[in-house]
Amino acid sequence: MAVDPAVLTRSEPAAPRVERDRWLALGLLVAAVALAYLVLVHPWWTAPMLEAQERIDTLQQRELRQRMQLEQAPQVAQRLAQVQAQQARQPGFLPENSAELATAGLVQRLEAVVAQASPGNRSCAISNRSPLSEPRRDRYARVVVQVRLRCGSPELATVLYALESGAPRLFVGNLNILSSRGYFLPGNTQPTGDGGLDVSFDLYGYLRPSATSTEVARAR
Repeated sequence: MAVDPAVLTRSEPAAPRVERDRWLALGLLVAAVALAYLVLVHPWWTAPMLEAQERIDTLQQRELRQRMQLEQAPQVAQRLAQVQAQQARQPGFLPENSAELATAGLVQRLEAVVAQASPGNRSCAISNRSPLSEPRRDRYARVVVQVRLRCGSPELATVLYALESGAPRLFVGNLNILSSRGYFLPGNTQPTGDGGLDVSFDLYGYLRPSATSTEVARAR
């Protein structure tokens, strides 16, 4: 049976059109599936699962850090005990718990040092000692006593060294020294010797911070 070549020539363009329509339908199907995933699956399933996985990772890292800290607890406790024992042997803070008691302790320490440097107050005497109140400005509360002495040079050096080298740690600030030709001591009516010194300074130490003040400082 003979086939007309003209008929075959007219039917050939239909094949590429069918192939193109097939790819277009496939592309529309992929776009529809992607749109359905973005609208229906991702916000209701994928995003919550990703957030849950992120929370799980965060909790695992936190648990790992806590476990490592717990493993180091014996070493930390041992080191803390060593530091506390060292501070007990050489206390840096004043032993009193309040500023009033600490002020009285500073005055007693000053009187004892002056009496040791000059027994009977023959060449060194306290002419004034008054507490100085100052606002709380840092973590450690400072207790200050304003002191005025009339001393000879050797006695003054002994007093200052004894105050700053003992325990608990005390500090001398705002030191002013004036020289005078003669100076009076309690009970004497005549000036005692030459080269006396009129000395004024601030004697201060620090109170040990309580647990409450430490937590407040950390919060700040």
